[in-house]
Formats: sequence, structure tokens, C-alpha cells
Amino acid sequence: MSELNKIKEKFILHWGEMGSLWGINRTMAQVHALLFISPEPLCANDIMAELQISRGNVSMALRELIAWGIVNRVHIKGERREFYTTEKDVWTLFRIIARERKKREVDPTIEVLRESVTKLNQMPDTDGNYEREQLKNLLDFFETGIEVYKDLEMQTPTSILKLMGKALRVKQLIS
Repeated sequence: MSELNKIKEKFILHWGEMGSLWGINRTMAQVHALLFISPEPLCANDIMAELQISRGNVSMALRELIAWGIVNRVHIKGERREFYTTEKDVWTLFRIIARERKKREVDPTIEVLRESVTKLNQMPDTDGNYEREQLKNLLDFFETGIEVYKDLEMQTPTSILKLMGKALRVKQLIS
């Protein structure tokens, strides 16, 4: 095995392990990693051979990655097979993943918190004061996070890096 293949394999395996820690199917993360480091779009057969996984696993992973918006079908002239690629720009990729996680995880949580706080506010002041305060604090935290997310979503990568650099300098001044 060439040194390049060893590096690719190590990255793909690691990305799969990290994916499972992030709550993403390991195979799905490995397919994404392979597509990310592949200079050309790959067909399902290429993915199966490279990762040594079944057609069914490849198909399910691709379907989910397409649903997330980070993998696209690519049609190559003269080819009957479908090919796949992923977003190559890491900032765009990060934004897509953040947007999807917000939609799948944060938005439903905020909805439950809002519902719960509304119901607790309708109860007599003597009932649920502690619970009301705790859930209101959590709701405020999530809503603040959404405001930060919306602001960052509108920034360019350069402005985000500048902001991070300023934040690090402020941290050093405070320390």
C-alpha cells in the first residue's frame, strides 16, 4: 500500500469514528470523507470498492448525505452511471452542516422549550417556579445561540477569522 493510500485510509477511518461521536452513522461519515478527498466524482461502485462496504450501505449513506445537502449527484457526459461529489470548500461545508444540525436538533429543542415555558407561565405562581426559571434560562441560552448563529451565517470566512483573532487577543488581555 502506498503512503498516499495509507494517509487516505487513516483519514477516512478517523472521520468515520468522529462521525459516530457527532451522532452520524460511521459509514455515512466514511463515504463523506472519501468524497471529500477524491479529486474526481465517484460512482457507487468506486465507493463500494474503496471502502469495502455493500451496495446497500453505500446507497443509504449517499441518500442521507444528499438529504443533508453535502453530497450532490453529478452527471458525466457519456456515462450512464451516477457519480457523486461533496462540497470541497470547508467553510461552505461547515455552514451547510451547521444549518442542517440547527434544523434537526436546535429548532425542535427551542420549540419544546417555548411550549413548556408558555404552559408553565399559565400555571399559578406557586407551581413550577423553579422549573419555569430553569427552562426559561435554557430557552434564553438557545435563543442567544441562534442569534449568534444567524450573525455568523451572514459573515464571510475572512471576517469570521478576523473576529476569532480579535476574540483571542481579548482573551490574552484578560488573562
